[in-house]
Amino acid sequence: MDVYYDEETQPMHQMNPKSEVARLLQQITLEYEAAQRGLSGLAYGTAQHKFIEARTERIAQYSLTLRQQVGDQEAFRLLSEIEQQ
Repeated sequence: MDVYYDEETQPMHQMNPKSEVARLLQQITLEYEAAQRGLSGLAYGTAQHKFIEARTERIAQYSLTLRQQVGDQEAFRLLSEIEQQ
């Protein structure tokens, strides 16, 4: 099993669930913003597509973890807030 650490070097499985949710939301926000910038960036064609695809895949991974932490309805609500910003 891989063990990931937060900024305070705590194993993720020992983190406060609220801190984990906040971390996931921050990561989703950053990936979403990066993908948005990729749409208007200087890269075109395949490079731009791969960049945006990588961001989208990470958002999906973080979203799945978020759903496992807070449930489907709450995750949907939180993700909707991110998209509306």
